[in-house]
Amino acid sequence: MPCRAARRLRKKLGRRGAFLVIIGIGKTCYGLSFLVTPPGNHGLQLLTRVCDLRHWSWLWIICGIVTFASAFLRIGRDGLGFMAALIPPTVWAIAYTVAVITGDYSRGGFVAIWYLTSHVGVICWAATVPEYSVPPAPRPRRGKAA
Repeated sequence: MPCRAARRLRKKLGRRGAFLVIIGIGKTCYGLSFLVTPPGNHGLQLLTRVCDLRHWSWLWIICGIVTFASAFLRIGRDGLGFMAALIPPTVWAIAYTVAVITGDYSRGGFVAIWYLTSHVGVICWAATVPEYSVPPAPRPRRGKAA
């Protein structure tokens, strides 16, 4: 019985939805980690000038929930989920880039590139992947002998 439910869920979600579920859960958990045990603000001074990292955690949590919920929308309507998934890592990448430029955190450039490639880049790529990218197999023609 659980296997049947899992197959039905997987079929409903498809490839794009499964990606959004995974990313949504990850972003929500990452945001929760900032609430539970906020890290130091190394490289995030641009953000902490506005408010505490515990407040910024809600950006990750809300965007993660929107991303997760968008997984259950019809293909073509799931764009909000991909857009929400892009926001937190883009904000973090900007903060780390500014920290490098201002000299606050020299390592920030590497962290910014990591956010831009493994987060923003992967999300942008996944947003363009069609649900079914494999063309159907050609049908044999009737009436012709092989």
